[in-house]
Amino acid sequence: MRGSGVRSRGLGLAVLSACAFGGSGVAAKPLIDLGFDPLQVVWMRVVVAALVLAPVALRFRALPRQRPGLIAGFGLLGIVGCQALYFVAIARIPVGVAILVEFLGPALLLGWIRLVQRRPVTRAAAVGVVLATGGMTCVVEIWSGLAFDALGLLYAFGAACCQVAYFVLADHGTEGSDAPEPVAVIAHGLLVGTVALTLVAHPWTMRWSVLGHQAALGDRDVPAVLLVGWIGLVSTVVAYLAGVTSVRRLSPQVAAVVGVLEAVVATVLAWVLIDEHLGAAQIIGGALVLAGAFVAQTSAAPPAGGPVDTPAPPPAARPATPELSR
Repeated sequence: MRGSGVRSRGLGLAVLSACAFGGSGVAAKPLIDLGFDPLQVVWMRVVVAALVLAPVALRFRALPRQRPGLIAGFGLLGIVGCQALYFVAIARIPVGVAILVEFLGPALLLGWIRLVQRRPVTRAAAVGVVLATGGMTCVVEIWSGLAFDALGLLYAFGAACCQVAYFVLADHGTEGSDAPEPVAVIAHGLLVGTVALTLVAHPWTMRWSVLGHQAALGDRDVPAVLLVGWIGLVSTVVAYLAGVTSVRRLSPQVAAVVGVLEAVVATVLAWVLIDEHLGAAQIIGGALVLAGAFVAQTSAAPPAGGPVDTPAPPPAARPATPELSR
């Protein structure tokens, strides 16, 4: 009974994490429409989260000296790359389309395993890649010469590539008995991200007074500062902490599958709150993308030396993707 209760709480935390990550794009897009540069919105998100997790970074202050490559790569690719490219993408294409393109990450990760690491993959994982790739052709309506801005799609694809780097780094970062605390990796990664984004986002040029204005969330007006708080506290701090805790109570594979809800949540919220409707082809394609991610991430673990499946994100990674959704 006790084990069942732990799993139930873990499942609830995984769902909370997926929902929190999924809401980042919907909250960020009104800020971008209000006049903020997408990189400045990411900067605000990362700074808020870094300040909240600063005590964790202080407690594990020796970590950057012990694992400098992991911290730098995690901060620059796993946090800045994923989030910045995703936010730049949603400035040009619908939130739902951007998050679905980012969910090509598991398929790209299989390509890394097969082509770079020269390791075979299982048939189930290959089927997942085929489903995800076929679904993506429907999402972007490739038969009509791409239904959405090509540059926006390219940015979203870049976010998917950064997501692969995120998974690979997180996987290496949790190997061995001296593996660092996942939350500490996240905290220091956010600090690295803050420094990097400060150099490229030029926050000193921001019109700070705009944060006192109302932002249009569909047909509603909400305080801009509330949206900043949401993406920093809920879509980053709560999402990461809930995700890390859920993976410890569930298997990484189960947490990863629940994390697929992130794309569903992002798409539904964009539909309901900011009136970004997807056509029938995008809905069918999105279902295929998520089915592909599901199939690829839920195969049984192979025997030693056998073909490998798509590795589920380890504890240092978010339970399903990317977002940081995003």
